Amino acid sequence: MDKSCTLLVHYDKGTPAVAKEIKEALEGNDVEAKVDAMKKAVMLLLNGETIPQLFITIIRYVLPSEDHTIQKLLLLYLELIEKTDSKGKVLPEMILICQNLRNNLIHPNEYIRGVTLRFLCRLKETEIVEPLTPSVLQNLEHRHPFVRRNAILAVMSIYKLPNGDQLFVDAPEMIEKALSTEQDPSAKRNAFLMLFTCAEERAVNYLLSNVDKVSDWNESLQMVVLELIRSVCKTKPTEKGKYIKIIISLLSATSSAVIYECAGTLVSLSSAPTAIRAAANTYCQLLLSQSDNNVKLILLDRLSELKSLHRDIMVELIIDVLRALSSPNLDIRRKTLDIALDLITHHNINEVVQMLKKEVVKTQSGELEKNGEYRQMLIQAIHACAVKFPEVASTVVHLLMDFLGDSNVASALDVVAFVREIIETNPKLRVSIITRLLDTFYQIRAGKVCPCALWIIGEYCLSLSEVESGISTIKQCLGELPFYSVSEESEPTETSKKIQPTSSAMVSSRKPVILADGTYATQSAASETTFSTPAVVQGSVTSGNLRTLLLTGDFFLGAVVACTLTKLVLRLEEVQPSKTEVNKTVTQALLIMVSMLQLGQSPASPHPIDNDSYERIVLCIKLLCHRNDEMKKIWLESCRQSFVKMISEKQLTEMAELKAKTQTTNAQPDDLIDFFHLKSRKGMSQLELEDQVQDDLKRATGEFTKDENDANKLNRILQLTGFSDPVYAEAYVTVHHYDIALEVTVINRTKETLQNMCLELATMGDLKLVERPQNYSLAPGTSMQIKANIKVSSTETGVIFGNIVYETSNVMERNVVVLNDIHIDIMDYISPAVCSEAAFRTMWAEFEWENKVAVNTTIQNEREFLDHIIKSTNMKCLTAPSAIEGECGFLAANLYAKSVFGEDALVNVSIEKQTDGALSGYIRIRSKTQGIALSLGDKITLKQKGSS
Repeated sequence: MDKSCTLLVHYDKGTPAVAKEIKEALEGNDVEAKVDAMKKAVMLLLNGETIPQLFITIIRYVLPSEDHTIQKLLLLYLELIEKTDSKGKVLPEMILICQNLRNNLIHPNEYIRGVTLRFLCRLKETEIVEPLTPSVLQNLEHRHPFVRRNAILAVMSIYKLPNGDQLFVDAPEMIEKALSTEQDPSAKRNAFLMLFTCAEERAVNYLLSNVDKVSDWNESLQMVVLELIRSVCKTKPTEKGKYIKIIISLLSATSSAVIYECAGTLVSLSSAPTAIRAAANTYCQLLLSQSDNNVKLILLDRLSELKSLHRDIMVELIIDVLRALSSPNLDIRRKTLDIALDLITHHNINEVVQMLKKEVVKTQSGELEKNGEYRQMLIQAIHACAVKFPEVASTVVHLLMDFLGDSNVASALDVVAFVREIIETNPKLRVSIITRLLDTFYQIRAGKVCPCALWIIGEYCLSLSEVESGISTIKQCLGELPFYSVSEESEPTETSKKIQPTSSAMVSSRKPVILADGTYATQSAASETTFSTPAVVQGSVTSGNLRTLLLTGDFFLGAVVACTLTKLVLRLEEVQPSKTEVNKTVTQALLIMVSMLQLGQSPASPHPIDNDSYERIVLCIKLLCHRNDEMKKIWLESCRQSFVKMISEKQLTEMAELKAKTQTTNAQPDDLIDFFHLKSRKGMSQLELEDQVQDDLKRATGEFTKDENDANKLNRILQLTGFSDPVYAEAYVTVHHYDIALEVTVINRTKETLQNMCLELATMGDLKLVERPQNYSLAPGTSMQIKANIKVSSTETGVIFGNIVYETSNVMERNVVVLNDIHIDIMDYISPAVCSEAAFRTMWAEFEWENKVAVNTTIQNEREFLDHIIKSTNMKCLTAPSAIEGECGFLAANLYAKSVFGEDALVNVSIEKQTDGALSGYIRIRSKTQGIALSLGDKITLKQKGSS
């Protein structure tokens, strides 16, 4: 069995000390050299070296030294050396050190006494400690607190030794007596800790007799008091009422650590509203007073846990929680917003939105680097508020529209998505939103934001004035036509010079992307950077935002402009009585479309127009030339209907998820109903009464009996050896977030005692054994449980393998029984998660590890196969149910999950039904790390046949 190590010292292995050199230095008279030699000896011992030849030298030359540093190093040396032989008996030479220790314990210098007493705390050999006990007891009454506090700890550690209670029969009484007279805070804390550890009843009596003074005690003593309360309340839950009063009084302590522990103890012991409210208030106060970001994140985690268990109480504190947004750290702000969004109700929505608006305004004036990201988070939070409570949309939508031209493209995209949803769900705001959008459209400089803004203009400009304003705004932003002249075409060098200034604002790229249905397409994308001043193009007119983007080769935007103009012209025909005006507008729209096609096919463009955009613009030209009622209905009504359907589906999904979250265990019809109003309240405070009521409610609703199902436990038992093996072993595997606990039951099936039996384990993958194996002896026909802990560092399928090694009295050779492998399933670390479509696409483009698995299954229905993959991989399907409805012979869907280590797992399923009824296609897995991609691929390959 390995020794426990109580020291950790840095050791430079590059220059190992030689025992002979150390011995020579110790025998000399130079104190500095002796100190250096002792340090080297201690370091060698710490790193597993055995230097027995030094022991006598140290006894002769170091023991008599009066130097404090040498005495301290001597005690460290004595702590590390082996004091027992192979049979566990104390070595005879250890008698030599006993006299020295006794002399130290009665030394006139308090430092020597103190460090010797501390050394005794680490001694486990009763034979060495026994002759020293009278000297230890004398030090309990020493004049110096340093000696007294270490003497108390020495008494505690000796009392805890095997048969230690016989060495110090009346130790608890002595310590209790010392505690009542002690003035030093540290010594008082050590004395109370000794009583708590060795005589809990005495500690409880002392606490209850000094209840009024607890709030004045030292911080370290208050921490031990809280530990005692937790321990007592576990064993005697009926008495916790009087202890909760003590915790409440400690909430006014000056130490932040004590207050934090008080709040945690309150939550663990009681569900009474008063107690939970006090704990939540404490966390909120600490959140504002603490400057350390890690502390703030821990406090937010505690508040998040309270929110899931006691939402009604946390709702009252939402504004206090939101004050944490004053921290500049983005992780803190993100967590704060996540907690707050779950606590919004009709009563506090206006206050919350008002606060979020103030924060948005602050991001405009601030000089911080990450203001753009913070603004995006705030916009998403306000969007979520407006979706839950549409009545607040009118107060925020106009403020947010100022950020449509934001240099942070992600932030601007969130704003335009918010505006698109609000304009549909709040018809009263339509006119004001359209007017504001047309006024600010020229400020939008992002190629990804313009298409969405144009779609809004095309769909929601309904009156004559709005339609005319929409067409006029688009024409102004496109500038003068044509986009280039014939002379420019003949001088490509000059053209490239003219276009260059705007090209510096955007870098055009063509890359494969995943579409909403899961299929791949090549998209011409323009990545936005800081915009340079728009260049002066043909005709000396400063170019608008649409013209700038078109000249950099963004022809997808050109196709959107054509579609928007087509919709506006078709609507103009309905609302404009003058045919002449309609025809004039049609002509202008056709000229714009033809000019865009001309630009796309000219050498003046950075790259030629793509086929999709070309066909789309040509379709718009044909439609304007041959207008009919059927096409009008498709263009002016069908688009809006699809959007309305998408929003309603999204709302239904959110409602279903919310209902699933809020489902609670209800009492059964034949459960006992306890009318607490009829209970005796004699001697009970309001808090005790509340606590008792909450306990009764928990008992009634089954919260006290939420133990894991026995059937699930049986499923986790794995057989490691065969029934015919001399040693039978089986393991119960418990997977926690970051570690795996193995409980291995070993049964000796032979008629001989197994000696030096050892469970040797090894791991494959990102798994790491925490403890080294120990040796055991096992009598015939008996069993024992061996526990092993394994640390997990990433989401990857791991394997634990090993064997059981033992010896018997008859055969001197070691016997080995090889164990079955234990496979750690990746599914234990993955949980379904949700992300936006835009975030999914961004991650899909960024992640470098892809695992492509060919579909090979006996399942013949596409939807059934998708459901089977979702169940097998424990992932969430992001694709809307309506998108995968119907029978069309193919299916594409995106799945998403997150690991406990924060890793993202993306899966795209693309399958097609063949003529023979079989399914074919591919499942693509992408992740940032190789392990998760490979492990998920193996899991899918194993499960996709349709086996359970």
